[in-house]
Amino acid sequence: MTTPAQPPRNSREIRLNAFDMNCVGHQSPGLWAHPRDRSWQYKDLEYWTDLAKILERGKFDGLFIADVLGIYDVYNGNGEAAIRQAAQVPVNDPLQLIPPMALVTEHLGFGLTASLSFEHPYPFARRLSTLDHLTKGRAGWNIVTSYLESGAKNIGQKSQTEHDARYDFAEEYLEVCYKLWEGSWEEGAILRDRERRLFSDPSKIHEIRHVGKHFQVPGIHLCEPSPQRTPVLYQAGASSRGKQFAAEHAECVFVAAPSKVLLKKTVADIRRRAAEAGRDPRKVLIFNLQTVILGETDAKAKAKFEEYKTWVSYEGAMALISGWTGIDFSQFKPDEPLKHVHTNAIQSAVEAFSTADPNKVWTPNELADWVGIGGFGPLFVGSPETVADLLQEWVEETDVDGFNLAYALTHETFIDAVQLLVPELQKRGVYKTEYASGTLREKLFGEGARLPESHPGAGYRDLATLRQQEKNVASGQTVQRVY
Repeated sequence: MTTPAQPPRNSREIRLNAFDMNCVGHQSPGLWAHPRDRSWQYKDLEYWTDLAKILERGKFDGLFIADVLGIYDVYNGNGEAAIRQAAQVPVNDPLQLIPPMALVTEHLGFGLTASLSFEHPYPFARRLSTLDHLTKGRAGWNIVTSYLESGAKNIGQKSQTEHDARYDFAEEYLEVCYKLWEGSWEEGAILRDRERRLFSDPSKIHEIRHVGKHFQVPGIHLCEPSPQRTPVLYQAGASSRGKQFAAEHAECVFVAAPSKVLLKKTVADIRRRAAEAGRDPRKVLIFNLQTVILGETDAKAKAKFEEYKTWVSYEGAMALISGWTGIDFSQFKPDEPLKHVHTNAIQSAVEAFSTADPNKVWTPNELADWVGIGGFGPLFVGSPETVADLLQEWVEETDVDGFNLAYALTHETFIDAVQLLVPELQKRGVYKTEYASGTLREKLFGEGARLPESHPGAGYRDLATLRQQEKNVASGQTVQRVY
């Protein structure tokens, strides 16, 4: 627990998303067994529609849905620990959750995690356009390249592609999607002219004729333009290459820094890279992973937290940490100090946690305690006033825009946030009391439904000009693309 400072007087708006996954044990391994936890109901539509209605009551910007394709099989060299403890397995597909949630809400946005490593961009672009239509423009895509070997092997790849090469692949993948979403159908292509019996104007619908290193996509996009065309783009890469990709493409960036020191550094780095890419760094919203345990008083919140801790699974936490870092933590004793272990991955993990508490000797036990409720992100325990103080303090000191709230118990953690925390933030004038109108992009940025002209995706709206530029480049003429 952190002792709160006095809240700053002029804190800017705090944004909240909920963080969930179509599985049992998401970020709090073992707590699925708690008698009040509902995550085992993840297979039921009612679980998700109830959650959506709770979040909309709390004026949350969106529900961010994580996903993995594969299992955590690094710990002990197999997936048994993850399977025993339901550490993100079993896990169902996330996309199908969104239409029923959209049906029972009007404003809540949806950030869908979907890996571009495992699906061709042509059918995927159609899938996302369909989702944007069905949600009336409330769809977002969390772009991930996937990191689990198990997932790569199950779709026929010998091993996971090297890290930076996955981002090179991602660049072309996005190029195909941009051409389909932004360029294939012009404005005014849909006529719906009953008198003349003309639904669409073929002269305004274009083949994208993409020929690249990884993909050849000759045809038109199969969908008419959705409300946003391109869904709101989220990205959650923590590496240098991941942050660079986020700075160039992402509109919202999800990070998981355990301390203010690390978060401030990460936020500044992403904003600097966005400015260098020719984008307005203030128009990139950054959210940190966060867990809050709330009670009417500090004492009640602390009692709730202590009770939750008794349900944490050490084995489940180790399965997750081993999967996230690629390090098999079964090789270390639970109380073995990790500062003496010299691998790049270990050092970076220990360094990150050391910024949260430099005086702590980090052992597997200590890591499991930290990760056991809420994953890698920070944990705040207290009354609404205490937690609001801390959130304001972190926003002011790190320049982060908001938080992705993970749960200890679902839906209890989210109900507590809506009933206790949100009213306190609203009272302080740092949280919205009403949703803005329009699509998810309009709600988040207060501008149009489409990608702004400064975004690289906007450069694909005029495919004929784009092709001419590519021909000029191929013939040796230098052409500078201006976004």
